[in-house]
Parts: sequence; structure tokens; C-alpha cells
Amino acid sequence: MHPDWVRRHLSDEDLEAIARAVASAEQLTSGQVRVHLEDRCVGDPLAHASRTFRQIGMDRTRLRNGVLLYLALDDHRFAVLGDSGIHERVGAGFWDSVRDALQGELKAGRMRDGIVAAVLEIGRVLGQHFPDRPDDVNELTDSVSLG
Repeated sequence: MHPDWVRRHLSDEDLEAIARAVASAEQLTSGQVRVHLEDRCVGDPLAHASRTFRQIGMDRTRLRNGVLLYLALDDHRFAVLGDSGIHERVGAGFWDSVRDALQGELKAGRMRDGIVAAVLEIGRVLGQHFPDRPDDVNELTDSVSLG
């Protein structure tokens, strides 16, 4: 059972679809993708995403190629944050494009579709720079984390 603030925005089926998208995205790459949801975000969402990134262990991936999609559902705020290994390769323009596409979907009321599309695009680009390797292990869970 998920908290009320999650259920106001996403169903169990939505959360399962997002987790499946993460698993699918990670089949293309040695990178790690996480979706983290909270009800509220006090202050700058990128700064909060950065703290969350460290708290959930995303800064400890072997190749520094983790990406966090952080959303504060009740506040309608979000951030996309990549670790240093991926950021060095894709630059700010990629994060801006993911942000803009997700923002459009959220404004249109398509939260699940927007999150799934963002996760799959992140996985596609991670796969270009960090392809799946035979020795790859899933370093982080694919399930949506809740704050």
C-alpha cells in the first residue's frame, strides 16, 4: 500500500509501468536509472535531487553513470540529475531536453507517460555512452523509491 500522496497522482499499475520502464532502459546500458517520488520539495528541486541522489546510493555506481529522475508530486516540481560519468559525455543540453519533454507531458496531465518516456530516453542515451556489458550487474533496484 502506497501513501495517500502517491495514490493521488499514480496508481499501482502506473508505478509498475515505471519500474518496467526502468528495467527495460537498463537492458540497454551498464548505467543505472532511478525514479524517486516525494510529496513535497522545500527549496530548489535540483539541490534536493542531489541530496536524494547521495542518500539512495546513486553516487556509488561503479562507472558513475547513474541518473535520477526526482519528482515532488504535490508541488509539481521535478529534476533530472546524472552522475559525473554520464554528465561529462552528454552535457547540459541532454538534461534540458529530457526536462522539457517531461514538463510538457506533466502539464498535459500525462504523468505516467511522461515518466516512462523520460526513463526510456535516458536509457537510450546511457546505452550509447555506457553500453550493456557482459559483467554488468544491476547495482540499484528498479522499483520506484519513495521519500
